[in-house]
Amino acid sequence: MRIVGGLLFMKKKGMSEAAGGFPEILPVRERSEILKRVLADRLENVLPTAMRESGLDMWLIICQEDDLDPVYETMIPMDTWCPILQMLIFYDRGPEEGVERINLSFTDTKGLYDQPWEGRSHHSAQWEIIREIVEERDPERIGINTGSIQWAAGGLTHNLYTQLVDALPRRYVNRLESAEGCATRWLATLTDEEISIYDDVVKVAHALIAECYSRRAITPGVTTIGDLKWHYWQRCVDLGVSVAFNPVFLLIRSEEETKMHGEDDDTIRPGDLIRCDVGLRYMRLITDHQEWGYVLRPGEADAPEGVRGLMAEANRLQDVYMAEFRRGLTGDQLLGNMLARAREEGIPTPRIYSHSLGHLLHEPGPLIGLPWEQERNEGRGDVVLEHNYAFTAELSVEGPVPEWGGQRLRFALEEDVVYTEEGC
Repeated sequence: MRIVGGLLFMKKKGMSEAAGGFPEILPVRERSEILKRVLADRLENVLPTAMRESGLDMWLIICQEDDLDPVYETMIPMDTWCPILQMLIFYDRGPEEGVERINLSFTDTKGLYDQPWEGRSHHSAQWEIIREIVEERDPERIGINTGSIQWAAGGLTHNLYTQLVDALPRRYVNRLESAEGCATRWLATLTDEEISIYDDVVKVAHALIAECYSRRAITPGVTTIGDLKWHYWQRCVDLGVSVAFNPVFLLIRSEEETKMHGEDDDTIRPGDLIRCDVGLRYMRLITDHQEWGYVLRPGEADAPEGVRGLMAEANRLQDVYMAEFRRGLTGDQLLGNMLARAREEGIPTPRIYSHSLGHLLHEPGPLIGLPWEQERNEGRGDVVLEHNYAFTAELSVEGPVPEWGGQRLRFALEEDVVYTEEGC
């Protein structure tokens, strides 16, 4: 915790401060260069693993301008344009020759793909060429993005599926299958460089939340909780990053204070707690945080002891969460182990609802609980944990606050973590 101009910023223990002012935001040109290098590494190292683990010989990603497949968007450079019909074709030639990468479109992929079609002709030519490519390579298993569990793995539209079926000989249509496992592995896995970049992205996210919980954003008795949402959003725009989702700031106060000021009062006042649920997108990576602030009353130097006690219990639950990661376990297994240990250690009413994070907000790695489901999450809870998967450790505890007349408070925290060979 730290005090900033009469506001107390309550954060996860051990969370680093932004040194020397606000963290640096890279110019877009430099971002593009870094992201191209990262993508080249992913195509060389993550893609073969994803295809071979899922048993695919070929993977077809087909989409259209203004309706891009979520997977496709992670496979192209930042500074390019994707006109009309997009086709990416991946063919695994084995460990020695590696995965062949073909871009069958107008899109300039900056030398990361072979580009056999010059374009500048009707897109019907693309369907003829994709047929030739498939016939020449004769793959046994052809993956397409028709997944039913991971939302991002279902990007192939019915229209394009129909055109693909019409273009391919019947024997190859019979070899089409969902590439959901492949897409999941590709999207969930981060390279070592991406993990390093992620650390910088999270520093930006933390610094922005700290600013929102400071006198730069809040004047007690004047600023409303809605003002914080727009401050956060505007600052993202000014910094050149994007909000990952609609920012949320919640005003939490005792029942006595609520009666005093009215249930509709949204002005931030001394004695109030503030909880955010915010995230940003920068360098193709997404953050997701829930952190707290407390507005000190005159003469106060800290938040009420009851609130601090609940935060300490939530910190204990964070430690349990991070200690229970094991490669090869499903999301449901991880959830069961975490909750069992938390209860054994006497953490009050623990609840865990953690999700995958990284290139996407809520998928595609193992789902570790939902707020309304703490036992079994069929499908998403069956995904298996691998190294270099990122998550947001979203969890909460509940207990009474003596200073609020015993009123119960659910104290929720959310911090971003990565599971590597060294642990979580």
